[in-house]
Amino acid sequence: RMEGFGYYALPTGTEYRGSLWDGMFHGPGELLFPSGGGYRALWVRGVPTQGKFTFADGLEYDEEKWHYCDGYDRRFYTEICSGFKAPGIPQLTNLDPPKIIPEGCYDCGDGFYNPKTRVVVDYKHKFLRNADNDEHEWILRTCRKAWDITTEHKPKP
Repeated sequence: RMEGFGYYALPTGTEYRGSLWDGMFHGPGELLFPSGGGYRALWVRGVPTQGKFTFADGLEYDEEKWHYCDGYDRRFYTEICSGFKAPGIPQLTNLDPPKIIPEGCYDCGDGFYNPKTRVVVDYKHKFLRNADNDEHEWILRTCRKAWDITTEHKPKP
């Protein structure tokens, strides 16, 4: 079985880098997710005992002191780090500039959703999954959609 320091690629695209013992994660190690985030932990026989999750943008999750988007402070993490934009310049997502959503599709957090085909693809347009009825309804109700009508001001003739 695997022992020592190594890399282990999971079928989901997640990668483990760290100590292994008897084929298990054991000792310091980190899971690196395809989305860019990671989970660094101290593992004991495959189970994390102490750990910290870090999002792709560098925001660290802290179970005890988690105040991000808690209802009182609705700023994106990039706004917390860099400040607000000038008045009149909206910031619609944590990414600045935000991803350009294909026409008729929605940005569902891990990729784009096409309600006609009910398919979610990642931001590089690689297939992720088919949406069930619950996910379909949730995306239509809550996610950012590509504009399907022009919002330009057209003066009256």
